[in-house]
Amino acid sequence: MAFSVGLALICAVFGLIYALVKRNYRYWSNRNVPTLEPSFPFGNFGDLRYRSPAEVSSELYHQMDPRNRFYGLFVTQQPTLMLTDPELIKTVIIRDFATFPDHGIYLNEQVDPLSAHLFAMEGARWKATRSKLSPTFTAGRMRAIFPILQQVAQNFKQFLCMQVGEHGAELDVKDYSARMMIDNIGSCAFGVECNSFRDPDSAFRRSGRLAFDNPRYSQLVSIMLRLYPWIGHALGLKVYRDEVIEFFSRLVEDTVALRKRSNGAKRNDLMDLMIEVRAREGVENADNEGLSMDELKAQTFGFFVAGYDTSASNVTFCLYELALNEECQERARTCVLEALQKHGGMTYEAIADMEYLDRCINETLRKYPPLAMLQRTSCKPYRIPDSDVILPTKMKILIPIYAIQRDARYYPDPEQFDPDRFTPEAIAGRHMCTFLPFGEGPRICIGQRLGMMQARVGIATVLANFRIRPGPNTPIPLVYAKDSVTIQNRGSVMLQFEPLKGMSDDRAV
Repeated sequence: MAFSVGLALICAVFGLIYALVKRNYRYWSNRNVPTLEPSFPFGNFGDLRYRSPAEVSSELYHQMDPRNRFYGLFVTQQPTLMLTDPELIKTVIIRDFATFPDHGIYLNEQVDPLSAHLFAMEGARWKATRSKLSPTFTAGRMRAIFPILQQVAQNFKQFLCMQVGEHGAELDVKDYSARMMIDNIGSCAFGVECNSFRDPDSAFRRSGRLAFDNPRYSQLVSIMLRLYPWIGHALGLKVYRDEVIEFFSRLVEDTVALRKRSNGAKRNDLMDLMIEVRAREGVENADNEGLSMDELKAQTFGFFVAGYDTSASNVTFCLYELALNEECQERARTCVLEALQKHGGMTYEAIADMEYLDRCINETLRKYPPLAMLQRTSCKPYRIPDSDVILPTKMKILIPIYAIQRDARYYPDPEQFDPDRFTPEAIAGRHMCTFLPFGEGPRICIGQRLGMMQARVGIATVLANFRIRPGPNTPIPLVYAKDSVTIQNRGSVMLQFEPLKGMSDDRAV
C-alpha cells in the first residue's frame, strides 16, 4: 500500500513538472511569435553538448523561415529571442541601445576580480569605465605602441626562417600565431618580454590556453550561468581557472609596483596608460574617478582578452584561406611588398597602406568571426517595431552573426573566400549589420584597432617572406572546437611554408 502511494506521488510530481515544462514551452506560440520546437531539458540548444556554438546557431538559423525577422527559442527553460533581420538588429544594438545596453555575461568579482572586465560590465558602471578607457585605444596611442609590434614581428620572422630553413617545412600556424600574439600583448599591455618563440610553454602562454582553449566551464554551463547568475553567486563560482586568476593578478601587482619604483620612466604601453587612469586626479584608491587595483587587474586582463585570442585566430584563419586560394595570396603578397617598399619597411604607415590585405582580413572575419553569436539583455519592456510583440525586462536577445555572415542572400557563394566582397562599392551595397565581427554601436569592441593592427603585422610578416600552401596534414575542412570561448579549429592548423626566392633583406619585414 505504502509503495503504491509513494509511486503515485512520484508520478504526480513528474506529471506536474512535465505539465509546467510544456506550458512554459508554449511561451512564444502563445504570443504568436514564430518559434522552433524545443526539447526538454535544454530547449533548442541541446546540441551544444556535442557541437560548437557556430554550428548549432547556424543550423537553427537555417531552419527558420527567412521571411520572419525574429524567432522565439529556448535556452533550457528560458525564452530567448533570436534576431535574423539586419534592420531590426541595427535598431536593437544602435538606435534602441538604451533598452539593450548589456551583454548579460556572468561575473563575480568577489571571488574572481578578472571577471569584471569591460565586456562583462553592465549599466552605469560599464559606461563610466568605457569612457575612462576609450582614450587608451585611439589612433595616436596605437602609433605609439607600434614599435613594440615591430620588434615582435622581427622575432617572428627570424623564428620562422629557422623553422622553415632553405627547403620549406610544414608548420602549425595556430600555434605560431598564438605565440606572436602572446608576445605582442605581453609587451604592449604588461611590459613583459614573453619570448614565446623560445619558450612556447611560458606561464603567459599557459594562462592564455586555459582562458580560451580550455575554459573552466563547458558551453552549456557557461550559458546556464548567464541565465541564472544567482546560482553562480550563491555557490561562489569563479569565471576563470585559478591559475589564470593568480597569474594575472600577481602580474599586474608586480608590474604596478615595479613602475612605481622606476621614477617615472615611461614605456608608452597600455599598462602605463592604465596606471594613468588609476592615478587620475591624484586617486590611488577605489573611487569614482580612478580605478581600484582589482579594477586595474580586470581591465588589463580585458586587454589580453581583446588582443590575444581574437587576433591569433584571425591570423590563423586568414593564412589558412590564403594557402587554399593561391591567387588571393599572390595579390595580398604584392600589396604587402609594395607598401613595404613605398614606406621603407614595416612601419605604421605601411600597414595602413595595405588595402587588399585589409580585404583579406575582413573576409576572414566574415567566415570566422571571433564569436558565433552576440548577446544583449533588455533592461525594460520593449515593443518590437512593426509588431505587437512586447519583450519583458531581462529578455535575452541573440544575434547569430556567424550564420548571417554566411547567408547567401548577403554573400553569394558564402563558403568561397573572396576578399573582393570588401571593396568600398561592395560594402556600400550591403546592410551594415550583415558584418558584425566586432559588434556595433556603443558596445563595439574597444580593442578593434589593436586587433586589426596585430593581424596586419602578423600576416604581412608571413607573406613578405614565405609562400604558404596546403600540406599533407592540413585540416580540410576545419572542425570547430566545441567548448572554446571563440571560434577555433579543433587541433592544429598545419600549412606548408616555403621561403621566397630572391627576397632581399631590405624588402622583407
